[in-house]
Amino acid sequence: MKAKTSSVKKFRIQRRLNTDLPGLGKPGALERRAFPPGQHGNARRKPSEYSVRLSEKQKIIAHYGLTERQLQRFVRDSRRAAINWISELSRRLELRLDNLLFRFQMAPSIAAARQFVRHGHVLVNGRKANLGSIVLRVGDEVLVKEKSREHKNFLQAQQSPRLDLPAYLERPEPFSGKVIGEPTTADVPFTYNDRLVAEYYATRGRK
Repeated sequence: MKAKTSSVKKFRIQRRLNTDLPGLGKPGALERRAFPPGQHGNARRKPSEYSVRLSEKQKIIAHYGLTERQLQRFVRDSRRAAINWISELSRRLELRLDNLLFRFQMAPSIAAARQFVRHGHVLVNGRKANLGSIVLRVGDEVLVKEKSREHKNFLQAQQSPRLDLPAYLERPEPFSGKVIGEPTTADVPFTYNDRLVAEYYATRGRK
């Protein structure tokens, strides 16, 4: 029952945002509509500029499984690091360890990847990692421990990978992967308007 409820919740999030979010792990069978969900969705007023910007930001939170505070921290660090901070934000989010495991096809969702890391199944550059939020760099290598290669999450991802391997990653073996390039906004695997996300945070000040 819990798994079913979780699946329904994931679908509702995607339905509300009208976007297929691969990180949630649900197959892409979302019916796109030009109006919000609900009985009176088609009769609702045109959304405000703020709500449109908020929706674009919420896509990032839902896909990567972040809290508001975590995303704010990524935004703050990206602003400090680069002039084009929205591209820097995409780069950092795509290089999070939990996302990389998902993109390496080693976990069926980003949440499953985070749990996989937390339970000690993953090595980064030969050392045990226990935080899915760490941001890797070009040249870093990820390895699933030998005793963890029969784990249900790993096997499920092998059988039905959610996404193709992006160009910035290399996967010499099913249980290992390497970062070989810098991801860009174009590598984010769902549709969102980065300009609206930038405008959302511009209206909130430099927090």
